[in-house]
Amino acid sequence: DYLEQDVVLTKDGVPIVLHDVYLEATTDVEQRFPDRARADGRFYAIDFTLEEVRQLSVHERTTSGEANSGAVYPERFPVQAGSFTVPTLEQEIRFIAGMDKSRGTQTGLYIELKAPRLHRAAGHDMPQAILDVLQRTGYADRREQVFLQCFDDRTLRALRDEYRTPLPLIQLIAENDWGEDSAVDYDFLRSDAGLDAIAGYAQGIGPWLMHIYRGRDESGAAITTDLVARAQARGLAVHPYTFRADQLPEGFTDFDSLLALFVNELKVDGLFTDFPDLARAFIDRR
Repeated sequence: DYLEQDVVLTKDGVPIVLHDVYLEATTDVEQRFPDRARADGRFYAIDFTLEEVRQLSVHERTTSGEANSGAVYPERFPVQAGSFTVPTLEQEIRFIAGMDKSRGTQTGLYIELKAPRLHRAAGHDMPQAILDVLQRTGYADRREQVFLQCFDDRTLRALRDEYRTPLPLIQLIAENDWGEDSAVDYDFLRSDAGLDAIAGYAQGIGPWLMHIYRGRDESGAAITTDLVARAQARGLAVHPYTFRADQLPEGFTDFDSLLALFVNELKVDGLFTDFPDLARAFIDRR
């Protein structure tokens, strides 16, 4: 129903669709610009202009960043096949809008603002850059068609209070030791007080699925937390991530069983998946 756009900015402030703030895991940046890594060895998208990013070739995610290294998900799209580039957010939205018109459909956008503190430190106004794209493409007020999500609570509060976007906001929740955003206490956000705070500025949460499913007990029954119920009791939608048929949590042998737990039993409001065809088919069969 929705396509997720993870968004970072280029050096010249253009929103592009990229899962990471780094380029090396999914592009040939190491071959094109071998001397442009930072001291940590990473190639940051924000260090490259849009013109430079457009010179890169995109490939399936690899383990080391090299196109000839192993794929993270080896059964997915072949690493060496195809000819793809990094799209701007505006290009992707206009493509989706065109497909919707030609097919008579209405596809949602689920836009993630990636590492806004990193961009802010570099002098970029990431929320405004993204809102400007939504304004130009006619999506800025489509509450029923666009979600904005972020791991940074400060950015979500600003979107609501300073930028005054009418679009629904989703607080993503990570583990503290992931290094997603050291200024955010994700353990607190899952507490009652944390959920109360989120309800004051957002319309939902996007927790890691393992914040909800904790494995199996001795009888083989699923062990789950009460996070879904507590969030929904506060009027928050719950959209956990990421459901992958080729990376099942321990205790599951098939994708449908995983979906059945979250959709049928826990009654989440939505979910993020790398396999939307399978998830949609499961929901339609219920």
